[in-house]
Amino acid sequence: MAKCEMCGKKPMSGHNVSFSQKKTKRQFKPNVQRTTIYEGNQKVRKDLCTRCMRTLSK
Repeated sequence: MAKCEMCGKKPMSGHNVSFSQKKTKRQFKPNVQRTTIYEGNQKVRKDLCTRCMRTLSK
């Protein structure tokens, strides 16, 4: 299961809604990438969502 290790974002559920308003189950998955970041002076590999990666680079 994709989960951001920083903010805890994980898949959410919802519905696909067709033109006839028929609803079927679907999942909204966060855009999680495996990245290498520095914590202190050590390199650490983490699964982060792109929103957190963007926040870290600021």
